[in-house]
Parts: sequence; C-alpha cells; structure tokens
Amino acid sequence: MGLEFRQLDFDEFQELVKWAAAEGWDPGLNDADIFYTSFPDGFYGYFQQGKLIGGGSLVSYQGEFGFMGFFLVHPQYRGNGIGHSLWFKRRDTLLNKLNPGATIGMDGVLAMQDFYANGGFVAAFRDERRMRIGTSLPVHPSIRRVSERTNLSDILRFDLECFGVDRSSFMERWIDNPSAHTFYAVNEKEGVTGFAVLRKTENGWKVGPLFADDFSMAEALYTACLNEVPDEKVFLDIPMCNSNAVKLAEKYETSYVFECARMYYGTPPEIPMDKVFGITTFELG
Repeated sequence: MGLEFRQLDFDEFQELVKWAAAEGWDPGLNDADIFYTSFPDGFYGYFQQGKLIGGGSLVSYQGEFGFMGFFLVHPQYRGNGIGHSLWFKRRDTLLNKLNPGATIGMDGVLAMQDFYANGGFVAAFRDERRMRIGTSLPVHPSIRRVSERTNLSDILRFDLECFGVDRSSFMERWIDNPSAHTFYAVNEKEGVTGFAVLRKTENGWKVGPLFADDFSMAEALYTACLNEVPDEKVFLDIPMCNSNAVKLAEKYETSYVFECARMYYGTPPEIPMDKVFGITTFELG
C-alpha cells in the first residue's frame, strides 16, 4: 500500500495527540511537549504519500522496560489492515530497542485485548478510570506542595520503587508541568511516603501517578487533589488488583468511566502494586 514507517517529528506527534483528543482520550494540556521532550525517539507512525495515517508510542526506559500506547489510525484508513500491520511493526521495533528479555507493558481497551493477546501480551490486571467532582476538603498536615525549592530526590526514589525502572528525566518534567500541581506526603521518621500529580486536561483534571505507602497516605494525597480544583472533574485510573485503591474510589463515590487491562509481553515486573493507587498515564505507563 506504499506505506512508510518512520519516527515522528514533534509536529507529527502533535497531530497524533490531536487525534487522541478527538477520540475522547482527553490528554493533558502539556502532554505532547513533555512526552516528546522526554522520549524524542519514542513515537513512530505510518505515512502514505508523506501523510501521517497512524502512529503510536514505543518508549524504552533505558532498555530495561518498554511501553506501547497512543495507538491510533486515522478514521479514513481503518478497516483495511493498516492498524494490524502498524501495531506489529511498533512491537517489533520496540523489541529491537530493548535489552534481551526485557518486558513491554501496555494498557489495552476491552475491544482490543484479544488482538493484543494474539501479539503475545498477557493481561495482568484491570485498570478502571474513575471520576468525581473536586470539592473543598481539609488537607492532611503531612501533605506538602512541590515548589521550585523542593528537593525531588526522595520523590524520584519513591517513584522508582513504585514504577520499577528509573524514569527520573521524564518525572522531573512531569512534575514541572506548568498546568499541574504535585503533592507529596512526609513522615518525620520515614521521609516521603507518597506523592500525586494533578494535571489539567481539556475536560478536567487527571491524577497520575498516585503512589503511597498505605491507604491513609493515598487518601490524604487524593483529597489534596480534590481540594485543589473544586467543582471540576477529577479522573483517577486505579489498578483493580489493589483493593485499597478500589476502597478509596468507593469511599469518595467516584463514577466508572471506562476500563483497560494492563498487559505484558514477557515477565511482569515485580513492583509493589499495593502502593500504586493511580497509574501515571495509559500512554507511557
């Protein structure tokens, strides 16, 4: 079909993000800048006669772990096998970027999970997107707001523990997002015991990640996020394998939006899922 598979430049990636917005994925206002600056070689697409017709992310975290997301084919080109070809091309390209035996993760919507399974991915747990309206709430005294003077080293160390591989350069940009608020929990004896990033989207706000040592710290961080944006929609993507994340969503009467399945190609990473109350993003993990 005369298709060219190649890396996207920033303008082409911005076009892909606009497609995602049109599909109702509601990306953050600065996601395109942060994603591309952090992973300039992490986005590829199919072109026909120089025109972008489909693409997605294939991000490598230092060769130790890969993640696939942002999988989109323009509506005009669906139903003729282009998406099938593009997905496998992306998977194989990412495998070549990774160390031998490294795992790839992705979050697959229900309609596509059988297809992804045929490509070697196995479902590990369900993610549900939940929503509620922000409201004024008391903020726990252990909660701090990240400022320009905040030393991020302990927060990044906590992120490494919960995500499983180092992504410091990405997280520094994620936290520094001008349309985001970041809160962290501090215990005098233990130091940082959790953190949450609340970022603006066209349709509201998304919390992600929400990592915490236990339910009480996760609740304190979540309520700080709700308190920050009263009367606005706040979305949280919870891993259903964490019973305390489900408990948190139910306590605050969140409503179900949709769900995905976290799927892995290779051995699932050993991470403390009991500390993961909200994933960072369906696009990058």
